[in-house]
Amino acid sequence: EVQLAESGGGLVQAGGSLRLSCAASEFTLDAYAIGWFRQAAGKEREGVSCISSSSVGINWYAGSVRGRFSVSRDKAKNTVYLQMNSLKPEDTAIYYCARVVSGRACERDWSTLEQYGTWGQGTQVTVSS
Repeated sequence: EVQLAESGGGLVQAGGSLRLSCAASEFTLDAYAIGWFRQAAGKEREGVSCISSSSVGINWYAGSVRGRFSVSRDKAKNTVYLQMNSLKPEDTAIYYCARVVSGRACERDWSTLEQYGTWGQGTQVTVSS
């Protein structure tokens, strides 16, 4: 069964860092664009970042995280990472990774939820002030 599993969330003080992992089962992550999303309590799910296949090499970031978050992949481990630095209380949310239905490249509308067909279960990130 095709699956994604996030890990690495937790409680951190403002200004701290966390690295989230997104591991894939039954498919090769590098064959698809992979998005990171988050959903805070009472709010809609929003796009955080998108990483294209390594053959494409185009990544996107939401304005609210650009310069603080970075996305990468380890092909050998079939895992994508979201490095989050300088965390703020407003970064508190459940973070999800998701695989596009098809395609290797993150497009300009990468944050549109309908592009993604496989989602992980999410990992909680809480940033205290």
